[in-house]
Amino acid sequence: MNNNYDKIANHYDTLSRLVFFKSQVNAQIDQLHHIQKNSSVLIVGGGTGWILEEIAKINPGGLKIVYVEISAKMLALSQKRNYRNNQVEFVNLGIEDFGTDILFDVILTPFLFDNFAEQRAAKVFEQLNRCLKRKGLWFIVDFSLNKVNGNWWKWLLLKSMYSFFKLLGIVEANQLIDMSPYFLNAGYQILEQRLYYGNFIKAVIFKK
Repeated sequence: MNNNYDKIANHYDTLSRLVFFKSQVNAQIDQLHHIQKNSSVLIVGGGTGWILEEIAKINPGGLKIVYVEISAKMLALSQKRNYRNNQVEFVNLGIEDFGTDILFDVILTPFLFDNFAEQRAAKVFEQLNRCLKRKGLWFIVDFSLNKVNGNWWKWLLLKSMYSFFKLLGIVEANQLIDMSPYFLNAGYQILEQRLYYGNFIKAVIFKK
């Protein structure tokens, strides 16, 4: 289990939109206007790279983006995207193996942490926390379950998703990890929070 989506790279976007329509897309797009001009941006687990084109619609040039993706097939699809005049460095690594001296203005982790068991999630959080500048922004989008919005259909859908990915040998996680305590304990503030797809998808912008 290395959270590598090579097996379904060519079909991932279609599958996700078949189930969630555009909720997963909108949850990420709605955050992008917070990226300032000439920012340094780290994207971890960006999938097929459609997010690069959406970023370029708002900031067509001047951004320095590092795009880390463990799936070689996903990365190949991402490299074909039209990211306009932004500078993009593509890195084919799992985030645990990624090292850099750059401090970023913005970090994006779309549907990243729902792949990890808790110990690895904590390790990745600490690693990325060290990469973000003071007052930097961290865009996180993940699935969400709690006593308020944990309706039966969400539990059933989540269980089905994990079973499907386990069958393909893709993800290591068995359950969702609530990452909010990690951010709040590290002194982050919530700049914006939105819910999608019957509150099953949560998009939060944290400020360091």
